[in-house]
Amino acid sequence: MTTPPYLKTVGVVPASGASRRMGQPKAALQLNGRSFVQRVVDALRGGGCTEVIVVVPEYDDTIKHAALETGARLVINPDPGEGPITSMRLAIESLSDDVEAIAWLPLDFALVDAGIVRSLLDVAMTDMAPLVIPLHEYSVDGHSREKRGHPAIFARALFSELTDPALEGGARTVVQHHLPSAALWRVRDPRVVTDIDTPEEYAAVMVGQMQYADDETGRSTERPA
Repeated sequence: MTTPPYLKTVGVVPASGASRRMGQPKAALQLNGRSFVQRVVDALRGGGCTEVIVVVPEYDDTIKHAALETGARLVINPDPGEGPITSMRLAIESLSDDVEAIAWLPLDFALVDAGIVRSLLDVAMTDMAPLVIPLHEYSVDGHSREKRGHPAIFARALFSELTDPALEGGARTVVQHHLPSAALWRVRDPRVVTDIDTPEEYAAVMVGQMQYADDETGRSTERPA
């Protein structure tokens, strides 16, 4: 296992959303013999995070049970209505003072594995940037394109900004603000951008299809609208 880029990096998995587009809790969905929450926890733990936190809703036993089976530390989100930023804030507020970064990996990105997390931590170790994110490169009709993906690594320098109650737009606003100083890991790997958010996307992944993936002709399958 690679040495984490900071004194201590904690993985954070937001799992307190309503999963309305999927129609059932994503945490418990199965993919190749493991639940979504188990897959992302395994990726963060195996990729070099010293601890993994799963943020769960207060009144959903299905999600809580699936998260407990991973062996991760659970944090309860009593009011997730504002969106994922509420889970991020609760996770950050629960950290000890020696934690210097979080690796943020939503359940939707269940194809991300430990190797991807490890590569991002290696980039962070080299650059020591406040923000580290993967940038997937692909092509459409022979034209190069790129898309930011997950996980994202936020250094402690950004914690106060992420937990500021006046923040509008959530973590995305912080990412946009710090893109000029971010370390971008350029990779041709659609797993970092395949967002499994609907039954149709879940069915596609189950048969090996990924979003923004080049096929043998060099054309890309864009994410369904």
